[in-house]
This record gives sequence, C-alpha cells and structure tokens, in this order.
Amino acid sequence: MCFSAQASFTSGAVLTAIGVVTVRKATKPEQKLFASIPFLFGLQQFCEGILWVTLRAGKYAVLQNVAEHIFLTFALVIWPLFLPLSLRLMEHAEARKAILTRLTAIGAATALVYAFCLIFYRVTPEIQGFHIQYNDQFPFNIARYAFIFYLALTVLPPFVSTFKWMWGFGILIAVSGVVTGIFYSGYLTSVWCFFAAGISVVIYGILNAPASEPFAALQEIRR
Repeated sequence: MCFSAQASFTSGAVLTAIGVVTVRKATKPEQKLFASIPFLFGLQQFCEGILWVTLRAGKYAVLQNVAEHIFLTFALVIWPLFLPLSLRLMEHAEARKAILTRLTAIGAATALVYAFCLIFYRVTPEIQGFHIQYNDQFPFNIARYAFIFYLALTVLPPFVSTFKWMWGFGILIAVSGVVTGIFYSGYLTSVWCFFAAGISVVIYGILNAPASEPFAALQEIRR
C-alpha cells in the first residue's frame, strides 16, 4: 500500500461524508461524540493531504505549519482523550463507566503532556518515499511513557465498553497498531492514523446494530 496526497484527500472526503451520516444516525445525545469520530478523522486526513502538497512544493510555509499542527493536535492530543470520553458517555453499566472515567482522566493527562511537547518542542515533517515522517525533539523519557499511555488509551476503551460490536472495533485498532509497528515503525504517527481513520467507518455499523436479547444478557453478565 502506498500513501500520498491523493490517498489522504480521498480518505478525507469519504470519512467526512460518512461522519455526517453517523452523526445523523446517532439517536441519543450521548452517542454524538462517538459518532463524530469519522468526521474528525476526515478533517485530519485533509490536513495531512495539505502537508503532502506543501512539503512537495517546498513553499506555502504558513499553510504547511497550520496543517501540521492541526494534524498533530488530532493525532497526539485529541484522540487519547476523545475515545475513552466518547465511550464513557455512552456507557450505562456503572462498573464499566467507572473504568472509562479513570481512562478518560488518564487520557486528559496524556493529552496535556503531548500538548506541552507540541508547544515547546519542534516537530519536523518530512516526506520519505510514500510516507510522511514526523521527526520530533520531544524528551525521550516523556515521549516513551506518554506513548505507552497513548497505546493503552486508544486500544483498551473499546474492550471495556458493553456497547454492541465494540470489541470488534477494539480488535481492528489493535491489529492496525501491531501491523504499523512491524512494517511502518518509522512512520507510526502517519500510518496508524491512516489505518485508524479507515477503521472508523465501522462506527456506522456499531451505531446501526440493533440491540438483541442475547447481547442484553451479556451486558448484565459484564456488569
């Protein structure tokens, strides 16, 4: 698979369109945040598409800087908080909600750490072949521990949720992370976000899945 401006713009267009549908599909206010994930991923992919264009052109520095910071804010600051929070809002099982509340608090702390790094340390995007590499100057210890929490916060919340088919969503995210780590380790921020963006289309299926009696029984057991 190759990645390019065309891939980013195409995925951005598809995801924003799907995001509009999923937000409309969400029947309850507490589902709206989760339903907006494809739309936000679409905006993120548009920003990386702009980065592809400006990096190749070697000009439009202001536009490049804006696109870079929006992309990295989504990738590093928003997602570790957004996912556990959105699932926490939907959760009705009190024990699971308590776990998701703790994960949301950890997500907020992780987001603050990454926001601090983005403000005070330089990140330089660079095209290498068919990928964009984000070369950061974050302090090693801070980056290492923040990334461990980041992984946990983007993989674990779906496995805590009792919402139907959420485990499948979590498995897809985890598998995409493993594949990215093995085959695209030098481009983790860009490639994993691309995979996660694509995976977010299953949110429509999650919101569209009818509640069933066996699943209701499973919810009771997991409480």
